[in-house]
Amino acid sequence: MRMLDRLDRKILMALQADARLTNQALADMVGLSPSPCLKRVRALEKTGLIRSYFAEIDRKACGLSVTAFVRIKLKDHSTETVRTFEQKIAAIDEVIECHLMSGGEDYLLEVVVSGHDGYERFMREQLHPVPGIGAIETNFSISAVKHRSPCPIR
Repeated sequence: MRMLDRLDRKILMALQADARLTNQALADMVGLSPSPCLKRVRALEKTGLIRSYFAEIDRKACGLSVTAFVRIKLKDHSTETVRTFEQKIAAIDEVIECHLMSGGEDYLLEVVVSGHDGYERFMREQLHPVPGIGAIETNFSISAVKHRSPCPIR
């Protein structure tokens, strides 16, 4: 694992705020000339500290008005059950995040759908057919108080 210095942290914070920054703008923000700045960004990408760049969209404007958090408990924890569950969940577009959890449930899914009818379709057509699920519990988000924030790199 690479040690981050002050300039690396500044680069990472700036790119989390705006991944579309030009190299020149990023270099100006962090106090480097363009060539060394680009070398640092490429090194951060190569080591995996920067995994990807993406655009965050307005879910509601795209017709995805419902966010649900779904807790899953598996029937058993055999290698095959876990592998199959994770492969099937990874292939479902409505599941935008899946976390292996400690505590009472095994997984926490973040799901986005077009409405409550969309959630019912998701449950019946996508989630229920996944083998190995022992229990499902869902909570619906009323609103996001804090949305995808940058990682606090210090």
